[in-house]
Amino acid sequence: MPSFGVRLRDAMRAHGPVCVGIDPHPPLLRSWGLTEDAAGLETFAEICVEAFVGRVALVKPQVAFFETYGSAGIAVLENTISVLRAAGTLVLADAKRGDIGSTMDAYAHAWLGDGPLGSDAVTVSPYLGFGSLAPALDLARANDRGVFVLSATSNPEAAELQTITGPDGRTIAQRMVDDAAAANAGAEFGSVGVVIGATLTAAPDLGKLNGPILMPGVGAQGGGAESIRALVPESDLGAVLPNVSREVLKHGPSVQALIDQVGALAQDFAFLQR
Repeated sequence: MPSFGVRLRDAMRAHGPVCVGIDPHPPLLRSWGLTEDAAGLETFAEICVEAFVGRVALVKPQVAFFETYGSAGIAVLENTISVLRAAGTLVLADAKRGDIGSTMDAYAHAWLGDGPLGSDAVTVSPYLGFGSLAPALDLARANDRGVFVLSATSNPEAAELQTITGPDGRTIAQRMVDDAAAANAGAEFGSVGVVIGATLTAAPDLGKLNGPILMPGVGAQGGGAESIRALVPESDLGAVLPNVSREVLKHGPSVQALIDQVGALAQDFAFLQR
């Protein structure tokens, strides 16, 4: 099997460079006329799968909104992941896992293994040290899966940590990007991506990453084509995946309206395709 990075690059070329979230938060369930329970969650997920499968490069379920409903919610998540992957649509589990040793190894096997939650990629937090991600990086490499490393996020609380500059003059966010780049060394297109907020005023140097750049904050949060162009050099735009959730999901529960919005976004971000 080709590596995750290569499969993702091919999917971006085939369907457009957009990652669509499945974020069934309570106000959205209500706006779709669904109940705030596992049954409503299941209907929401089924509508999203019907709209997105085979039409987008990457689908990103936000794990927390499924965990809220306990085992019943996890069962819905398992089925959502399984159906999408069986249909050939890549799945990024937005779990933001980060720990050390055997615990990180267990997280890696949960999200990057062959179990019921096994996805094509998972988001991870490196803020216990990039080296703590080794179990996930190793298993991703062995199983042709991917990871997306939180690097420079756009939440207001992030700057006090991520912009700290070390003795070598690099910010912590830059070090995360550089470590991800090192993990991608020698790859055709790496499977270790980074998460860079689309609403930031400045981004780390991404020139050596050789991997995907997931950019949340597009649409309802204020980011868009111009903010991406301002943050990412022209030479690196082909690696960018705008992550859009509310800007798409607000058009539900109509499957056709969701499909139409995905198509419109693919056109909006066609300039990213290389």
